[in-house]
Amino acid sequence: MTHPERHLPGRPAERGMAAGQPPAPGGCADPLLGLFLVVAEVVACVPLFMGLGLRAWARSSGTAYGKESPPPADPGTDWVPLAVLGVLAVAVAVAAVLLLRGRWLWAGGMQVIVALVLCAAALTSAGGGEAWEEPPNPVPTWNSPPCRSGGDSDECARSGG
Repeated sequence: MTHPERHLPGRPAERGMAAGQPPAPGGCADPLLGLFLVVAEVVACVPLFMGLGLRAWARSSGTAYGKESPPPADPGTDWVPLAVLGVLAVAVAVAAVLLLRGRWLWAGGMQVIVALVLCAAALTSAGGGEAWEEPPNPVPTWNSPPCRSGGDSDECARSGG
């Protein structure tokens, strides 16, 4: 049994062309395309992020609601930033897959990083921050011995014994 790849003529670049694969982009075109795409995405996303930030600011200050209706006590999670950032992340991930399949490794790798950053931003925008707040009075979880100094309970708690 012979494999047709073993009898291809020439260097590896000629072998790829003979097998029907396009040659990999050479020189600095690949990293430059990656940088160009990242800069273009940043320029396109700045107005979007400013709009989402203004939306969040108006929502938190209560100016997003009409004058005749007061803002709700708990407005809940705003799903618009999550949807917008999710769509952007998917679009960038599709571009990354297309670039990587076209053997533009630097540009595709940069797009993978941008897609991961957008996914992290989307997940961060979904968590309203309520889970990160400290409880007002943390309850000690250890069994402390009784206070023998004759002071009140606050003094014993501060002294550790």
